[in-house]
Amino acid sequence: MSRLRFRLFSLFADAFFVNAAVIVAFLMRFMGQIPPGNLDAYLTLMPLLTLAYLTCGWLYNLYEPEQLDSPWATTSRVFPAAILGTLGLTAIAFLGGEGTAAFPRLTLPIILILSIAFLLGWRLLFLRFGKINWPEQRTLIIGHGGIAHDLATSIQERTKWGWKLVGIIPSSYGQQRINQIIVDSRVNRIIVADPAQLREFVEQLVLAEHAKLTVDVVPELYETFIGQTHTIIGDIPLMRIVSGNIPRYQRLLKRSVDLFGALILAIVAAPIMFFAALLILLSDGRPLFYKQKRVGRNQSLFWIFKFRTMVKNAEELSGPVLATEDDPRITPVGRRLRKFRIDELPQVINIMRGEMSFIGPRPERPEFVSQYLQEIPGYSERFRIKPGVTGLAQTNGGYATTPDRKLKYDLMYLYHQSLMLDAQIMVETVKVILSGRGAR
Repeated sequence: MSRLRFRLFSLFADAFFVNAAVIVAFLMRFMGQIPPGNLDAYLTLMPLLTLAYLTCGWLYNLYEPEQLDSPWATTSRVFPAAILGTLGLTAIAFLGGEGTAAFPRLTLPIILILSIAFLLGWRLLFLRFGKINWPEQRTLIIGHGGIAHDLATSIQERTKWGWKLVGIIPSSYGQQRINQIIVDSRVNRIIVADPAQLREFVEQLVLAEHAKLTVDVVPELYETFIGQTHTIIGDIPLMRIVSGNIPRYQRLLKRSVDLFGALILAIVAAPIMFFAALLILLSDGRPLFYKQKRVGRNQSLFWIFKFRTMVKNAEELSGPVLATEDDPRITPVGRRLRKFRIDELPQVINIMRGEMSFIGPRPERPEFVSQYLQEIPGYSERFRIKPGVTGLAQTNGGYATTPDRKLKYDLMYLYHQSLMLDAQIMVETVKVILSGRGAR
């Protein structure tokens, strides 16, 4: 069975077993005879309850085969998914009005127990007897001692699930030599056995430009206090070092939100933009807009559009320089536009063209990027995603925030990006706009 077929099979199996759990719970509750009114309530809820459980399964990675390669990994995901799904069913049943009023509440605990048993049971049976073309995990262990050798033994016992041990090497090999091994042996997963002594090494490893490289570490007691275990190999817990990659569906969803949001913003903000253009024209004349080269995703260049807020030919003598506090080049009208970020509104054009997103690292000018790439370690990481109109650095800092501090915010977003985080940043951005904080 291929990976795609496993996903489809899992979706259909979960839909069947979730509804089977409800039916069996009803039969147990009503001693084998389900009253028509209660059955009608279930049939009304069936599409929503099925969707609720499948959504919870997706949230807990029940349809990602590489996340379910052991009984423990499977169990630790099925339990919270089933609990959350049952809570969703409870909410739907209580809020559904007259159409769901006859859904028996006493069956909910039974449904929870049966859904866990069914969803976990078929997966454990499949794990034992089924066959699937698991994604190959060509694993390199970095470290020495008993933990490294225990990991190697456990990995060699998991070849059925796509694990393949490439080798064990000491950290003394150095970054350059390890990078060569990764390329030559087509390594896509690395486990660092003693990260406490190798903090800087782990940072360099994560920042290295290896496509689809997963980095795990064996946590010390301190790391377990602040992190989350993602995988257990044998009896050794592993913590995933975040990679910044998001699923394709999430990228498509974010792009859809950008397009729809840019269109709505352009319509809603049209009177504001017209008034801003009129003020610039009356106070300082043409041009109303200006465009400037910025560095985008994968360090590609594009033209960013803004309302003009500085005097004409502001950098004719000085060359490219950053804006400063009380910058004399900024016009009185421009200062007001900057305070409430109105000068950024024309960037809806960049969003529609796919050069920018609403949320992401702010795009910098090529002259400054070339300098920061040489001075700030890891600065190239921020170009893995599209730049944004706003981001964590803008909501938590300001124009005066130094580039290295902004980078930390950018990497926080890159490694933990999600639609929920995007929504939080948008709310914080509105607060910043209304208060005028951080502008100059």
